Amino acid sequence: MSKYTKATLEKLEAIFEQLDYKVRYEKGNFRSGYCIVEDKKVVVVNKFFDLEGRVQTLLDILLNMDLDLSVIAESSQSFLNRLLAKSTASQ
Repeated sequence: MSKYTKATLEKLEAIFEQLDYKVRYEKGNFRSGYCIVEDKKVVVVNKFFDLEGRVQTLLDILLNMDLDLSVIAESSQSFLNRLLAKSTASQ
């Protein structure tokens, strides 16, 4: 059973939206399961990933990108902090 829900994925997608990034799910040969088109602010995630794979990929992107998280809503920041704490605790 997945430790993430559809609501978790939707909240992560909303964070990207607040950062002016579009999240798309498409097929392709992605070494890491995703690619980022910086100049267009598009994140493309492998569409064949299951729910947990999509959530984990979006979390990885947020952790590895140099983003100004102060532009996202306070509720989104606290959600992200809880999710990251949960994610690192389970590793």
